[in-house]
Amino acid sequence: MDLFVVPTIGFNLLYAFVIIRLDRRHLVWINVTANPTAEWIARQITEAFRWDEAPRYLIRDRDRIYGAIVTRRSRAMGIRDKPTASASPWQNGSAERLIWSIRREGADHIIVFGEAHLRRILRSYACYYNEDQNSPVIQKDAPISRPVQRTGVINSRAILGGLHHHHARV
Repeated sequence: MDLFVVPTIGFNLLYAFVIIRLDRRHLVWINVTANPTAEWIARQITEAFRWDEAPRYLIRDRDRIYGAIVTRRSRAMGIRDKPTASASPWQNGSAERLIWSIRREGADHIIVFGEAHLRRILRSYACYYNEDQNSPVIQKDAPISRPVQRTGVINSRAILGGLHHHHARV
C-alpha cells in the first residue's frame, strides 16, 4: 500500500491511497482524500478486504501517517505489517510502479477539479488497469484474466477521455 499526491486546478493537494496485490499485480483498492489520517487509512484497509480474505502481509513505507491505529487494525484482521527500510522506495516496487503508471498514463494528462473528480478518474483507471492493461510480469495478461477472443469484429472504446482505448471483439 502507498499514498501519493495529486494537485488540483485550485492548487490544492489531494492524496490518493492504493493497495495492490503482488501475485497478479491486481489493484485492490484506490481512494482519495484531502486530509489523510491514520484513522482514514485504517478504514480503507477494512473496506479493501473482507475479514476472511485479508492478505497475510501488508508492505508499506515508514510514513508517519501510518500510526498505531493502522497497525492495530491490521493485526486485528490477521495482517502482518511489513514496513520498508527508511528511504528505500525500491522495497515496495510494485506500489511505486503502479503510482508511476497512474501518473504517466492518467493523472499527469488530466486537470483535476476536486476530490470527486479525481476519485472518478482513478476508479476508471483502476478498471482499465485490472481488466485491459497487459502486464509482462504475468505473461502479457491483465491482472483480472480474460479469455482470448478469436472471432468477431474489433470494436474500440475510449477510456479516460480517450487517453486509452479498450479493443475487443464483438
